Amino acid sequence: METSEHSLLSVRGLTISLPQGADRPFAVNDLNLDVWPGQCLCIVGESGSGKSMTAQAILDMLPDGLTQLSGEIRFEGAALPQGNRALMQRLRGNRIGMIFQEAGPSLDPVMSVGRQIEELLLVHGMKDAAKRRAHALEMITAVQLPDPARIHGNFPHQLSGGQAQRIAIAMALALHPSLLIADEPTTALDVTTQAEILRLIRDMQAQYRAGLIFITHDLAVVADIADHVVVMQHGQIVESSSKQAIFTNPQHPYTIQLLESLPARTIPPGQNNPTNVVLEARDISLTYQQPVGLLQNRSIHAVRHLSLKLLRGQTHGLVGQSGSGKSSFIKGLLQLEPLAGGQVFLDGVDVTSGLSRAMRKRIQLVQQDPAGALDPRQAAGFSIAEGAVIHGVSRREAEEKARRMLDLVGLPQSTYERFPHEFSGGQKQRICIARALVVEPDILIADEAISALDVSIQAQILGLFAELQQKLGFAMLFVTHDLRVAAAICDDVTVMLKGEAVEQGKAAAVFGSPKHAYTRMLLDCLPDKAGLSRTALGQRHRTEAIGNPA
Repeated sequence: METSEHSLLSVRGLTISLPQGADRPFAVNDLNLDVWPGQCLCIVGESGSGKSMTAQAILDMLPDGLTQLSGEIRFEGAALPQGNRALMQRLRGNRIGMIFQEAGPSLDPVMSVGRQIEELLLVHGMKDAAKRRAHALEMITAVQLPDPARIHGNFPHQLSGGQAQRIAIAMALALHPSLLIADEPTTALDVTTQAEILRLIRDMQAQYRAGLIFITHDLAVVADIADHVVVMQHGQIVESSSKQAIFTNPQHPYTIQLLESLPARTIPPGQNNPTNVVLEARDISLTYQQPVGLLQNRSIHAVRHLSLKLLRGQTHGLVGQSGSGKSSFIKGLLQLEPLAGGQVFLDGVDVTSGLSRAMRKRIQLVQQDPAGALDPRQAAGFSIAEGAVIHGVSRREAEEKARRMLDLVGLPQSTYERFPHEFSGGQKQRICIARALVVEPDILIADEAISALDVSIQAQILGLFAELQQKLGFAMLFVTHDLRVAAAICDDVTVMLKGEAVEQGKAAAVFGSPKHAYTRMLLDCLPDKAGLSRTALGQRHRTEAIGNPA
């Protein structure tokens, strides 16, 4: 890397201590990096590697319990006034902008988004109300949101995930900062919205010639956006090089491991030989009523006439953007929402009118957020065994089953007595998988079950799903917005758009030779492992496929 003589940001010898009892003494240990005007520096690594702690130290926003022991941080040629709260507040949002992973929690739910942008401008000295409103509308337009005046008056809950993230970008860039820090800003977004947000961040960074620190665990995203890459593990930089060098000639074993963890086909096509259809959804429709006034509602068609079959021993992928109807379809299948039309068959038996407890036992769900799915007051073993007890198994037998499941999902027996906060994200998801499988279901529904996990943990969980499916023979409905993951694990695929199935077939055929414009657009929006972005082609298909930005 170049010398720091004229860099925008220079970090030297940064060391941050962890509280006593942590798994290592330092969150960040002797870190050095530079960011240059107009450069995108990607910091990549798994959860706990020190990426976010580095960003928080730069912003002087370290959480309680963490202490910066040493290091110098220089910005625009001068030492940052760390510890001086008033001066740092003037810099944050003004000279240094921040985009967080989830825009929703960073926005005030009781204030319109336009007013939030205006309040930021007021805090940093723009006194004229008319100028504040005009500038807020200008920023909403700049981030390519339709109907800026309407969006200005909207509250956060009225925005989609992609729209909320665009507002977060507008706020981060409203005062034209010279440094932008983006901490996992696309992790929670579907593939097309992710591609749009990446392109938007890059375009606006170029427009303002800002330096960009982009924090991520996804090397495919790094390939799309980075100029220079820093790889972190256990609080230290293990490799620092150009994007080209990282992807074509990685030097450190950890970098090589991360690259090898990018999704690849886990189950060779045809390896699972289905014997019959275990579940069939026939012409399913689901409608919600949305208030449009005090006395009026309008019908929202979340799912329209969707049909699919789950084959024993195989995996069917349900893919599409946020809002395409995937989760609504699952709610209909599980009868958590009433169907507006269609039928559901379980082993040929029509169960549309209701699932008995015995039938519910045969269909189990693994959710996106393992932390939210586990009771923090219950030991992991109790949570796993509880499902078996509910379905009539004695407590003693349920414990035996739970302990067998721990072995099956690759967790030590000591897991049984430990509590959720003691586990990593990947370990929590293994516990959730064990809990779902302890009742020996015929069908497993995985709803975005790996999207919140690091890339190497994703690879482990995908491998675990494949291994367990081969051993236990269950059918799996795998719901995801990530086509790379779907290609890695699915035998068949249904592509959803606005509640409808626009393409169905064998995964190899759908991904290898897509017929529908929307499927082609989803594939075009994938971050490219080789570093060659296909988002331009995706933009060309976008108007034909779906219309306005998310």
